[in-house]
Amino acid sequence: MKPVKKKRTTFSIIIPFIIIALVFSLLLWRKYRASLPQPQVPQVQQPAVAQSAILFFVADGSRLGREAREIEPCKESSECLRDILEELFSGPVGDLNDALPEGALFNSVLIEGDKVTVDVNNNFVAEMPSGSSAEMLAVYSVVNTVCINFPQIKFVKLNVDGESKVALKHLDLADPIPADYSLEQKPDLKPKTNAVPKKQ
Repeated sequence: MKPVKKKRTTFSIIIPFIIIALVFSLLLWRKYRASLPQPQVPQVQQPAVAQSAILFFVADGSRLGREAREIEPCKESSECLRDILEELFSGPVGDLNDALPEGALFNSVLIEGDKVTVDVNNNFVAEMPSGSSAEMLAVYSVVNTVCINFPQIKFVKLNVDGESKVALKHLDLADPIPADYSLEQKPDLKPKTNAVPKKQ
């Protein structure tokens, strides 16, 4: 009976060591796995979504018409506005006609609260076709384009090469101008206009 007791005593001492060894082995294995560099999941860049803008050009030779245009994604309002005006001044791509005079370009834009100042080059005045209708369509193609794409903007001031006191043959542009979407209507409806007629 004595040998049996020795075997049981030896076995009962070995079991705790085996358990401790297994626990330490498991802990060391987990630590080793944690130290291994994790495979990097490649970041997939989402394609930038183009933004849609509305531009105003001439329809039927006598009124304004809308043309939808996609522009590059932009973050700041001033950046977006410059992109939209570049598209406007580059002319229509559909069935509408250009409202702006030949060679007219914009120099800069400045957003101040609910007003935007758009500075254009001298061709906007010098190359303007004769007639009050041509002047109205050119001016409001810019004004309406700005205001419809930026609802927080209520007025647009047009300067020419830095000059703020600007007057066309029939329109005085010295003051900021609100949008006038009635110019999209047929001409026989005689839309009400906001631009100040030039004093004779």
